[in-house]
Amino acid sequence: MEKIHLSDNGPLVSPIIYSFWRWMEDPEGISYQSIEKKINTCIELGINTFDHADIYGNYQVEELFGKAIKQKSFKREEIVISTKCGINVVDNARLQYRIRHYDSSHEHIFKSVKKSLANLKTDYIDILLLHHPDPLTDPDETGSALTELVNEGLVRYVGVANFTVHQHRLLKSRLAIPIVTNHIELNLLNTKAITDGTIDFIKQQYSRPLAWAPLAGGRLLDQNDESSFNIRSTLKKIAAKYSINEEQLAIAWLLKLGALPIVGTNSIQRIKNATSAVNINIDRQDWYEIYFAAVNTINHSTNN
Repeated sequence: MEKIHLSDNGPLVSPIIYSFWRWMEDPEGISYQSIEKKINTCIELGINTFDHADIYGNYQVEELFGKAIKQKSFKREEIVISTKCGINVVDNARLQYRIRHYDSSHEHIFKSVKKSLANLKTDYIDILLLHHPDPLTDPDETGSALTELVNEGLVRYVGVANFTVHQHRLLKSRLAIPIVTNHIELNLLNTKAITDGTIDFIKQQYSRPLAWAPLAGGRLLDQNDESSFNIRSTLKKIAAKYSINEEQLAIAWLLKLGALPIVGTNSIQRIKNATSAVNINIDRQDWYEIYFAAVNTINHSTNN
């Protein structure tokens, strides 16, 4: 799988990104050995980019990933690590938090990054994302923290997650360094980023969006989900034309849009489905037929 630049001056990443946000559901068990196995499988398939957040797996996954790194069955420079900070959740590992809340202060960002570095057993984070917009953010303070982290070599690139165009633009105005991506929800049951200007603004910055929940949390493949029936029917019809399955087509649809799908499945076969989608070139009219099926489904759901 050929690597691509996340932005015009960003890191080389795989077009498919693997995320550990569902790792606590892994049927093989929760251990660094199972994470190490999954990393090596991904590398063999051409995936070099891994998505984390400090809160994933009840604040446990980064540390398990770090133990896998320590085993040295793969080289640190072979992989791109993306992690996030800024969301605080109630958990036994963070007894000081009584409610879920956001924190983009200088102090919190630095504290989170240093904790992530220790957990991940690495000297640097390739991409640090602010995990969620913070209504109480001081953009100058946040911008200063991100700039200092890059200047000190603790973080190589910065990005945002779930930011609107205005929130993205505000932070950008306080930074001398680029924002290399916006990590957004994007799938055939949530296409608003196409029409609300989010994707256009990301592309205007010469960067690519990261698309989380590319299969809408599995709803696109769920035969019992009546709301996605028309989209599934369209995918099934067009997939047959390319001799592929609906899952591959849904991922290929995102890739043609210029988005990089983030897959979080624990199934090796489904990871293979995602990586194989990189080689599928959907006809423009087929892409639009799928898109219009999605728009009609979303509009029908909204009107009801």
